[in-house]
Amino acid sequence: MDEASRPSMDDTGGLPPAEARQRLARDGPNELPVSRPRGVLRLVGDVVTEPMFLLLVACGALYMVLGDWQEALMLLGFVFVVMGITFVQQRRTERSLEALRDLSSPLALVLRGGEPRKIAARELVCGDTVLLAEGDRVPADLELTQTRNLSLDGSLLTGESVPVQKQADGEVAVQAFAGTLVTQGSGRGRVVATGVRSALGRIGQSLQGIASDTTPIQRETNRVVKTVAVVGLSLATTLAVAYGLLRDDWLGGLLAGLTLAMAILPEELPVILTLFLGLGAWRLSRQKVLARSIPAVEMLGATTVLCVDKTGTLTANCMAVRRLASGSALYDSLEAGEAPLAEELHGVLEYAVLASHRRAFDPMESAIVRTGARLLADTEHLHADWTLVEDYPLSPAMLAMSRVWRSPDLRDYMIAAKGAPEAIVDLCHLPAEQREHIARQVATMAGDGLRVLGVASAVFAASPLPENQHDFDFVLMGLVGLEDPLRPDVPNAIAACQAAGIRVVMMTGDHPVTALAIARQAGLFTDAPAMTGQELAELADDVLQDRLDTTQVFCRVQPEQKLRLVQAFRARGDVVAMTGDGVNDAPALKAAHIGVAMGARGTEVARQAADLVLLNDDFASIVTAVRYGRRVFANLRKAIVFVVGVHVPIVGLSLVPVLMGWPMLLMPVHILFLQLIIDPACSVVFEAEALEADAMTVPPRRADAHLFDRIVLARGLWQGCGLLGLLLGVYAGVRAMAHSDEVARAMVFTVLVLCNLGLIYANRSWTAASWRRAAARNRYFGWISMATLVLLACALGVAPVRRLFAFDLPPPGMLAAAVGLALLGLLWFEGVKRALDRSPPHSTDRSHRDTANGGPPAH
Repeated sequence: MDEASRPSMDDTGGLPPAEARQRLARDGPNELPVSRPRGVLRLVGDVVTEPMFLLLVACGALYMVLGDWQEALMLLGFVFVVMGITFVQQRRTERSLEALRDLSSPLALVLRGGEPRKIAARELVCGDTVLLAEGDRVPADLELTQTRNLSLDGSLLTGESVPVQKQADGEVAVQAFAGTLVTQGSGRGRVVATGVRSALGRIGQSLQGIASDTTPIQRETNRVVKTVAVVGLSLATTLAVAYGLLRDDWLGGLLAGLTLAMAILPEELPVILTLFLGLGAWRLSRQKVLARSIPAVEMLGATTVLCVDKTGTLTANCMAVRRLASGSALYDSLEAGEAPLAEELHGVLEYAVLASHRRAFDPMESAIVRTGARLLADTEHLHADWTLVEDYPLSPAMLAMSRVWRSPDLRDYMIAAKGAPEAIVDLCHLPAEQREHIARQVATMAGDGLRVLGVASAVFAASPLPENQHDFDFVLMGLVGLEDPLRPDVPNAIAACQAAGIRVVMMTGDHPVTALAIARQAGLFTDAPAMTGQELAELADDVLQDRLDTTQVFCRVQPEQKLRLVQAFRARGDVVAMTGDGVNDAPALKAAHIGVAMGARGTEVARQAADLVLLNDDFASIVTAVRYGRRVFANLRKAIVFVVGVHVPIVGLSLVPVLMGWPMLLMPVHILFLQLIIDPACSVVFEAEALEADAMTVPPRRADAHLFDRIVLARGLWQGCGLLGLLLGVYAGVRAMAHSDEVARAMVFTVLVLCNLGLIYANRSWTAASWRRAAARNRYFGWISMATLVLLACALGVAPVRRLFAFDLPPPGMLAAAVGLALLGLLWFEGVKRALDRSPPHSTDRSHRDTANGGPPAH
């Protein structure tokens, strides 16, 4: 609609420009602080103050204090590389969010100084008079003073998918809230609230009081690293003192203590966690899922309850014609597929299209026009050459509208009407028996959650046209049933969630009948009735906890009630993910463990409150995100088993020679080789490992599940102790045969390096023998194995490097034996894996199978 068709100016002519400027300076701009993007400096600050990075810097500083500058510089270099990767990832996320900023109505048409002016919506102030037309987004909270057939779509605020008619009668104040969309008609209103004081702004402000949590894995890793670091440094100090006292060699004692400190300090753990989460977020971004909070990637794998909004999340938030009915003929889009429309129904759709605006803003009219263009294509029932003569709008007294058309080849006027079925029946003056039949048809459609419209036609020969549409002799054409259709991917995605042990719960502001109809289509089968917002408001918290077990559909709920439901699920011990796209979803999105917002259609407030943003609004992406979350947790555990398993022989080879009176087996250069080549590399290998085949068919892991539980520690310690025993046997045997500490050291180191590769290979899968997963290739393992073998060959074959490592070159027979011993070590690792897989689960731990897949037994 053009500006000329908007309501005329009132007597006041709006605010004077000078007064408007004063109010803008006093009240501030009409914008939401929550919508402001994070700048570069804030991003850098967020990255630098991340506890994991601070811990890594502390480890590097500790190595400097110990005098190991090479290790310190390598570690700090790696820290800054990871920080750079994290910064780039978060900056990319912010830029993507900036590209998604809602620019639907950046300007507002206001009266200033008696003249209509278009200004930036952020410059609106209280008292401004705003003119609204079809397609406008209401820029601030308004008190409507004039309306003409005005309908507003408030789904982003309330979750209700059907537009609401607004009628300003001058007696009762009628409000239009910021963020709602004008779907029909025009209007005028006075601004009563802007920015954070608007309804939209109050929801945004409520987010400030909801604290963000660190994940249990972050807290656990911090605790373990600090504990191990304290214990390791204490042992290293004790070893250095004992060495000096027993052998009267304090320099050697300092070297032994330094070596043990390097062997024990667990700087790999925060590195591995940071890498896994960062690379997990990067992999998700390739699937069109942005991670605004990188730790949330891992939490997805523990999700037990997925709370979903209906409008725009489960449904497309785009009305569509579902059914057409006329007499005995019936069309249902779900059953018809691509079949042509029956001839008996052509008239229903023809006159429904004629009763709609050609350039429709109303979602139901848009759906009718689209369906007509598709189903009536290449027929004589579309009339692009007809001319609109008159329009009888909807009114509170008559919930039907009529449009009068003139055909180029007919003298008579053709009238098309549509509206509430009871209004159309009234216009057609139907007998009681036919009225009852129509009422039954309407009840059936409404019971399936459809919005039902009646359609009628008339021919009028006289001129001028009557004042009232009741004066036309209407004939009933039939009924049109519309719905906000389910997204095509939703049923399969919900089925996948349920197979993975994730309960899906719907929360919507829509009508109970509509909500239950969508729930049935989506596969949310429940015997319990839907709970309304009014019922929820009357329930005490303890009664609500009991009802949560059986209720899957919550309807007519307000934003604060969605927040209460999320908090109630959290109070029962559930890990809650919440999806949504509207402003009304934002508080619940932030309160959930993982908030998931729709990116393409979602509001900026929802995106800023969420941890994950689905760029393509594909609900199935949630299942992909859960799969990646479980993969991150399962692969983290595998990497930790390797870290534990590889540190046991390193620590043992640092301690045992001192206790046995042998020469030192490992020196700092050896540990530097092991830690800077194999440990960081193994984290890349395990991060790239595919998810176990049945990981999405087991329940989520328990909320209190630990990374460092009995299974992980037992596996790592048994594998590491077996390897330590093998290496001590190699040292004793080679030393006895070759009578050379240097050859024995070289053999022990060679077997240790080869067995480390075997340890990675064996722990890539916990559900099958490593050699049975040949088809599951991991290119990173191949590259790292080749690089490690090349470096090992240099350490053994290049004389200057060999002297640095204090080696003598073992004869070829011994090197061949080292390969055989490494294979023996691999068999030991597989045996431990198999034995623990068969061991009965502990009362407080999960079985190995569940642990490997990131899922516990059912609650």
